Amino acid sequence: MSTSTKAAPMTAEERKVIFASSLGTVFEWYDFYLYGSLAAIMAKQFFSGLDAGSAFIFALLAFAAGFIVRPFGALVFGRLGDLIGRKYTFLVTILLMGGATFIVGCLPNYATIGVAAPVILIALRMLQGLALGGEYGGAATYVAEHAPHGKRGAYTAWIQTTATLGLFLSLLVILFTRELTGPNFDVWGWRVPFLLSIVLLGVSVYIRLSMNESPAFKKMKEEGKLSKAPLTESFGQWKNLKIVILALFGLVAGQAVVWYTGQFYALFYLTQVLKVDPKTANLLIAASLVIGTPFFVIFGSLSDRIGRKVIIMGGLLIAIILYIPNTPVSLFNGLTHFANPALEKAMATAPASITADLNECTFQFNPTGTAKFTSSCDIAKQVMASNSASYTTIAGPAGGNAVVKIGDTEIQGYSAKGLAPADAKAKDAEFKKAIRDALNAAGYPAKADPAGINHAAILGILVILVILVTMVYGPIAAMLVEMFPTRIRYTSMSLPYHIGNGWFGGLMPTIAFALVAQNGNIYYGLWYPIIIATMTLVIGVLFIKETKDVDIYAQD
Repeated sequence: MSTSTKAAPMTAEERKVIFASSLGTVFEWYDFYLYGSLAAIMAKQFFSGLDAGSAFIFALLAFAAGFIVRPFGALVFGRLGDLIGRKYTFLVTILLMGGATFIVGCLPNYATIGVAAPVILIALRMLQGLALGGEYGGAATYVAEHAPHGKRGAYTAWIQTTATLGLFLSLLVILFTRELTGPNFDVWGWRVPFLLSIVLLGVSVYIRLSMNESPAFKKMKEEGKLSKAPLTESFGQWKNLKIVILALFGLVAGQAVVWYTGQFYALFYLTQVLKVDPKTANLLIAASLVIGTPFFVIFGSLSDRIGRKVIIMGGLLIAIILYIPNTPVSLFNGLTHFANPALEKAMATAPASITADLNECTFQFNPTGTAKFTSSCDIAKQVMASNSASYTTIAGPAGGNAVVKIGDTEIQGYSAKGLAPADAKAKDAEFKKAIRDALNAAGYPAKADPAGINHAAILGILVILVILVTMVYGPIAAMLVEMFPTRIRYTSMSLPYHIGNGWFGGLMPTIAFALVAQNGNIYYGLWYPIIIATMTLVIGVLFIKETKDVDIYAQD
């Protein structure tokens, strides 16, 4: 490698600039994750016109909306980053993110302005997603292009910590605000973390303004080698498009589902399925993030020595094995055992089933709340899912009403077809009470018993989940940067990253809960990350090349 192309060791000023870049990214992730951490409250505030189950799924979809638009942000801001520079592009992204987050804190709820509230909320989430779509590629590229050769994994790993630290910061602010506002938190206290983002925005903008442009970009600009059409070059030329596709399916998709399973789905699983109170669940997640976060830097640094690919693929393989339900090493079976042992015992000693005409059973996913379940099968499934009770579905006689069996107790279902609204409401209340009474008698708890929670064991499992995240995520920024030439790097790496994390990862909680509601088994949603991670593992092992020794300055 010639001296002219080798990156010089980082100066103290460059280290300061990279620290500032990482800190600004933490604040941006804080803004983005507030909504996910408060999904249950947001459901009540902005989707209160729907039933509780549909409201929560709709709230998750609004959370996912921010992820869905991230690839479009990657295209818009990635192009700008390759045309005008890294620094000013992600200065714009943080202004968009911080402004949208602050407005969420001021937004009237459904009870005040009706359907306009969720519409505006989703629009703001989409603005956040666009901003985040331009943020990560810029920050990762910027840091990697400052890092000395042989240290890119270590330095970009700090950018990898920012998402987790942003989540951690959001959880801390929520917990602190919840303590201060008490019973008012669900009424107006939830707005405080959003409103505080205006302070973080001011700090972040100040930090971003103090940063210098990437030396690699400046070198390209001085030599007149900047791309005039980054989108065409990235996606219109097969030699580059092929790498984009491999990066998506052979690296990022699997990394994304492991990341969202280990952090977000774990939190949703504890609170929504196992019915652990939100404060306890958030504290446990926050503690696991404190313990696990240093492993981002550990695995990033290790990837400089032994390679990025072996660590990422190893993390995927271990995650797949530990996600599989009903095995001795299943992490989520472990969470059930230690967080809600009464539920685990009830499922084993008093299994539940629904016997119904399968032709009357439809997909249990109603995100808009407009579908009205009228068949006895659909009604029975909806009630059982809302009680977090696993069940098996048994084919029954054609035309017959569903029969729910919980232990030795049978509850006759009913069909709402042709019933007057008042009669349907009365039948619904009667049926729900009968189900809940039978569940209570069989030992199915309505909530996790705080006295029965093994906090140390749960924390241990959550730490393992976070360490798996650090294995697949810690080295990936360096690897993506090294896969693409400088002139189109911002654009090319941003798109697969945000399709993978925005679509495959961001939709993970929503898809998993829909699968659970449809199938009836509380562990069924785990098959989504297992299948996606397995696909990535196979493609990655076969087709992805190691990149740690690539000279990114030599690429043009």
